[in-house]
Formats: sequence, structure tokens, C-alpha cells
Amino acid sequence: MERIRALGAVTDITTAGQIFGLSRSRAYQLAATDTFPARVLRVGSRYRVSVAAILTALGVDPNSPHPNPTTEPST
Repeated sequence: MERIRALGAVTDITTAGQIFGLSRSRAYQLAATDTFPARVLRVGSRYRVSVAAILTALGVDPNSPHPNPTTEPST
């Protein structure tokens, strides 16, 4: 999840497709037919996917605090 959050606010359709296990061509097909697993934004001739929408589609609350990997768990 940390790698997904590190993408920033939005990512391209190819990267989003890889997260869902889709090939590049299948990701574009689903985006074109409005059936991609997360909400897709069309910006000019490009597709962009909100990272928050990806996290939501994966069942992760995009607003939940995420653990800091450099911090040791408290005992």
C-alpha cells in the first residue's frame, strides 16, 4: 500500500492497471468503456486515475494514517 500511496495524487492508466493485474491494453479497454475498477479521469487525450480511488477500490481507506516504515513498533 505504501508504494501505491507514494504515487502521489494521480497516476497513469498503465500503472493503475498494473496495480489491478491488468495488461496495458485491457486497462485502456476498461477505461474507454467506463468499467475500470477505479474512477478514471480523462485529461485531454490522457487517462488519469486518482490514487485515493485505487485505494478505495482495494478496500483501503485513503484517509487512514499509514504506518511509518522507519518507526519501530512500540512494545
